[in-house]
Amino acid sequence: MRGRLFVVAGPSGAGKTSVVAGLRRLRPLHFSVSATTRIQRPGEIEGVNYYFVTPGRFDEMIEQGAFLEWAEYNGRKYGTPLAPVQERLEAGDDVILEIEVQGARQIRQAGLPSLMFFIVPPSLAELEARLRRRGDTDEANIARRLRIAAEEIAQAPGLFDHIVVNEDLERCISEVDALME
Repeated sequence: MRGRLFVVAGPSGAGKTSVVAGLRRLRPLHFSVSATTRIQRPGEIEGVNYYFVTPGRFDEMIEQGAFLEWAEYNGRKYGTPLAPVQERLEAGDDVILEIEVQGARQIRQAGLPSLMFFIVPPSLAELEARLRRRGDTDEANIARRLRIAAEEIAQAPGLFDHIVVNEDLERCISEVDALME
């Protein structure tokens, strides 16, 4: 039996991580840990939240074809290691990816069977408020993330199977869970 591949993407601050965590509480999903060149944040655990790698190592992994998808976002690279995803799917496990829009596009273009969700905030004003509440983002970074978010939201129709508004987290999780059936 082959497992199913679920993809969750959305702008920075839309609540992707919270939605994925909620889905994992509701159903058995293997979370694919991404590799990134960004700096490890306080509380993040190597191999649990991300694999933190140098830019040089990331480029080597690209050249080796080690990624299912990869993207550059806000000056950092993110990618999904291919082998663990293939192993889990072949074992019949359902796998969930939390990735950037660029990566979702790569999966769609490759024709990989997947169900893709785009999580959006109720408004860009709410997204800005969420980014400010994080307290780890300066003004220039907030402006850049909002610009990227507007572009991603404009690209989402046609790329994703479902666009889900995250106004109320539990309702959003329930809606995505129901659509996974």
